[in-house]
Amino acid sequence: MSEVNRKLVNAERRSARTRSTLHGTAKRPRLSVNVSNKHISAQIINDDDHTTLVSATTVGSKAKGTMTELAATVGTDVAKKAKVKKIKAVMFDRGNKQYHGRVKALADAARAEGLEF
Repeated sequence: MSEVNRKLVNAERRSARTRSTLHGTAKRPRLSVNVSNKHISAQIINDDDHTTLVSATTVGSKAKGTMTELAATVGTDVAKKAKVKKIKAVMFDRGNKQYHGRVKALADAARAEGLEF
């Protein structure tokens, strides 16, 4: 198994392990975070209806700063949009990423805006 293939397999395993215990409902939807090399996006998803309730991303934005600062901006943005939709509590889905750095910055910013998880 090549190094790249091994890393992809491990990422899929981590993602499956994280998502096996998470299921968003109408009462408590799932806040899914995706961090790539260039952009950060977050969605609040109701898994029962298979619908995205709220989303925020850095794609197409003119915001400047480090990726950690942009992650905090996305966290604040998604929490404000959730507040408008009257969503107070969510389940945090970090995917296959560690709860550290950009993911943690997004989560802390969302909590600071009043989102509970």
